[in-house]
Amino acid sequence: MPASIPEKRLKLCLLASEIAPFAKTGGLADVSAALGRFLHERQHDVRLFLPLYRRVRAQHTLTPVEGLQEIGFRLGDRLVGCSVWRAQLPGSDCAVYCIDNREMFDGDSLYTGGRHDALRFLFFCRAVLEICQRMGFGPDVFHCNDWHTAMLPLLLKTDYAWDRLFHHSKTLLSIHNLGYQGLFSAEPLLARGLFSQPGLLHQEDLAAGRINFLKTGILFATGLSTVSRTYAREIQTAEYGVGLEGYLRLRDQDLYGIVNGVDYGDWDPAHDKLLPARYGPEDLQGKRICRDRLLQQMGLRAVHGRVPVLGVVTRLTPQKGLSLLFEPLPRFLRSRDMRVVVLGSGAASLEQDFRDLQGMFPGRVCYYQGYNNKLAHWIEAGSDIFLMPSLYEPCGLNQMYSLRYGTVPVVRRTGGLADTVEHFQARTRQGTGFVFEHFNSQGLTWALGTALEVFRFENIWHKLMLNGMRQDFSWQRQGPRYEWLYKKLMAGR
Repeated sequence: MPASIPEKRLKLCLLASEIAPFAKTGGLADVSAALGRFLHERQHDVRLFLPLYRRVRAQHTLTPVEGLQEIGFRLGDRLVGCSVWRAQLPGSDCAVYCIDNREMFDGDSLYTGGRHDALRFLFFCRAVLEICQRMGFGPDVFHCNDWHTAMLPLLLKTDYAWDRLFHHSKTLLSIHNLGYQGLFSAEPLLARGLFSQPGLLHQEDLAAGRINFLKTGILFATGLSTVSRTYAREIQTAEYGVGLEGYLRLRDQDLYGIVNGVDYGDWDPAHDKLLPARYGPEDLQGKRICRDRLLQQMGLRAVHGRVPVLGVVTRLTPQKGLSLLFEPLPRFLRSRDMRVVVLGSGAASLEQDFRDLQGMFPGRVCYYQGYNNKLAHWIEAGSDIFLMPSLYEPCGLNQMYSLRYGTVPVVRRTGGLADTVEHFQARTRQGTGFVFEHFNSQGLTWALGTALEVFRFENIWHKLMLNGMRQDFSWQRQGPRYEWLYKKLMAGR
């Protein structure tokens, strides 16, 4: 990292559609919370902004922010308003500013999945800028996350260009998953006058009757980042670029890959309060206790001696590559004594596949439909092998959790999995997991078969576990990369 960029206390505005524990459907929530906490601990003036969804109002303690109640401003052809409520990140005194407008955010879920989301998140971006004005807060960097906040760079260059408060503000757009772009019909948005300078929008998209929020952010943000080095390269290719690869190649010099950090305050077996027993590299007895309690809890047969337990915690979507599991798993289950525990929900066909697998191997396979945070921790601790055969994986967090818990990941070489898991070489005893290249069942069969073979040798497996447990993907290591990038944006290319 260049030493020429000066050290200074930064003013940072971090806005996201999800911030844990207030609103979460995926890893974005964990990352935005952990990065905000890290930056606050580093004494930066960081202010986090989140829509005030109904579930946040119902489940968390909120305080009205004086002077930021019933703010009015124009959104296209109508006047709208909002109020601001303050929450606090757990384990920190870092503030989260929740933007309250019940018409926009008082539904049953975070996202509607329809065209109303375009209006909701345009409102959110504009509200953040309006609130910063009233706070007298001119950030050095607005850190936007995914398509929901990707219109802010355009608003800053158009509707708010007059305000000298933002004269030096830069924008960083972080892409957590390029597969979700915020693609909407243009006509209703233009008819309501939501864009003061539609000539700046992508004209071919407009001619086709659409507006792509993420593409707009890519075109107008000062800088771009994504959540691993490999994914930053992959999304510039036709295979992974989801139609935006050309625009990302044009901005290659402004695109940075930074692997997400892990909050070891929540994910470390040495002090994980959710586990039935705790353990660390020097004493692994607690891991065996966690295994036995996990099997008991899930109604699986107890194991005696060295019987591998395989774990899966995931959203059941095509991205996660789970379809690859249904050829090798039955084969190995028929030929070996092993246990499989799966936690997740999503595509109905995959849910049924896992139910069928459980039916084929009662007492040896358990599928838990849905999400359960405590069970996720138990699976990480009680498993020997963790399966992540992703088609693509921008970063992934579970493989890094697994490493810390001494649970060896079997992964495909893509995105953040390629950056965080090193294939184990039994001869040198170097590496942290098992990595396969090609997205097919043969590749996964080879990697899982290799893992199961190495598992037979206790001393070698023990060394492999320790290699993973000693990896450090903490925010104390990853967070400074964002500090460096903010300063680089401020200094100008």
